[in-house]
Amino acid sequence: MKKILVIEDEAETLNNLVMMLEMEGFRPLSAANGREGVTIAKREVPDVILCDVSMPEMDGYRVLESLRADSDTVSIPFIFLTAKTDK
Repeated sequence: MKKILVIEDEAETLNNLVMMLEMEGFRPLSAANGREGVTIAKREVPDVILCDVSMPEMDGYRVLESLRADSDTVSIPFIFLTAKTDK
């Protein structure tokens, strides 16, 4: 079963994504902020990461930067999520 880490600070969005992934047979992991997401990613080494761009404490770009700097997480596929409508 593929592990997918979802990093999202909006609780409703996080819960919806986790529920949809479970329904599709994945093993979702969740983090409510970037700092927590980095910790979980380093501990669990998921198969893919879905990460919000705009979050307090540590935004998605800093999450990606931190994971790419670690040899254990450098090759995890990473997908940005955002609700922003501006470029």
